[in-house]
Amino acid sequence: MERTYLEYSDPNGAEHKFYEVTVDGAELTIRYGRIGTDGQKQVKTCAGPDKAQAEAAKKLTEKRRKGYEDAVQGGRAKRTVTRRAVTETRVTVRQSAPVLWRFQSGAPAFGIFVDADHAWVGNENGEVYALTLGGEPERRFTLPDGVKCLVRDGRWTFAGCDDGNVYDLSGKLPYVAYEVEAQASLLWLDIHRGLLGAGDERGSVYAFDAESDQQWSNVSVRASMTWMVRVDDTGVFFGHSRGVGLYDRDSGLPVWEQPTRGGVLFGWQEGASVYVGTIASVVQRFSKTGTHEADYACDAGIMSCATSPEGEHVFAADSAGAVYCFARGGERLWKLGSGCGSAMSMQYFQQRLYLVTLHGFLAAIDASPEAIAAAQQGVTPVVHDVKLAAALEARAPQATLPAATDPAGGVVLVCRREGGKLRVWPLGGGFEPWNVQFPRALREEGARYVVDELLDAGGFYRMVGEVRRLEP
Repeated sequence: MERTYLEYSDPNGAEHKFYEVTVDGAELTIRYGRIGTDGQKQVKTCAGPDKAQAEAAKKLTEKRRKGYEDAVQGGRAKRTVTRRAVTETRVTVRQSAPVLWRFQSGAPAFGIFVDADHAWVGNENGEVYALTLGGEPERRFTLPDGVKCLVRDGRWTFAGCDDGNVYDLSGKLPYVAYEVEAQASLLWLDIHRGLLGAGDERGSVYAFDAESDQQWSNVSVRASMTWMVRVDDTGVFFGHSRGVGLYDRDSGLPVWEQPTRGGVLFGWQEGASVYVGTIASVVQRFSKTGTHEADYACDAGIMSCATSPEGEHVFAADSAGAVYCFARGGERLWKLGSGCGSAMSMQYFQQRLYLVTLHGFLAAIDASPEAIAAAQQGVTPVVHDVKLAAALEARAPQATLPAATDPAGGVVLVCRREGGKLRVWPLGGGFEPWNVQFPRALREEGARYVVDELLDAGGFYRMVGEVRRLEP
């Protein structure tokens, strides 16, 4: 058995990766990822030992050309990860919110997304669960590192992880859709029409396209902790220690920036406005052109915020485990205890407020006027504590692709080199000559693949269903 281990570190400190190739007879094993993690693994059986050696040599040559060097495993430290420092205030909130159900994910949770079918939670252990809106677990994923956030772009759901990767959770198995690099630990991200915006602990903001190619960056020299990133057709909204602002979607040039009352810890967008929760115990609303519109005063630092459609109601959660609701103009309508700890992210959907908390809970609160009025009188439902079914399989990212010998009605893809980079395109079938968003680590020049379906994601294609390698 022959093993070769390489590492790469960007001179600016942005990338710290390893690449390991092992040849054992005709079996070729490739392991890759961020230094300090186990990474991902691909195993391929070649036509014979000579073929395995030749393919290994080719892959190692390509990596060395990109700056990878021979190294000893363990010589460099794992990339840094920043957790939001939260000191929960020991304050008893007299009245409790009407929590319908809650699910203990097992670790502090930051990621949430809710749609008509599921409520999703992602935690610091890299676990992602999708529950029905009635609170029944239906899907479970295990990712290589902690989940910072869950976002939706069209019909696709993505998880941003502390390993610097963004995983597509829309299929049976997760796979890497974006590989995000920054100068420091990533804090938050958002995706809209293929453009991914990301913020890091140094206050910088980055934009990447569907090929993970960096489009632009704004490296801050006066700010830190970009906890808010929200993307729309105009650009990337950001919030950090100095305030809130907007960078142009195409050029990355600053459009506007406004100071806030304290550093930004969370951000939301709805309609023509952006909402920022600050350490100074206030949610502030700005128009998307930069005008300060309203304030929503709370009693402790704001961990998260959200709104109902068109911003009719504004919700917030503080470091004391309280949840607030305000009228659009700023009037506080109610304050209730969550009973689950401080909510690190939240989302309103169909008269329910969903929270994920520092204590690891995903909770559903009945936010209807009737339920809130009863809670203010001390009448709340019995909370249903959801149990995880032992039979619910944990799905991990694909390390290797299953083989197929017949397209069987699927869409055939081909991998070719363009401008020194491997790209994947649809082969025939009347498709536009657009790139397909495809895991870079699984690309091999000349290889063909088959996928159930391709959908237009705005000038590029995203895959639907299982991906297989098409063998001759």
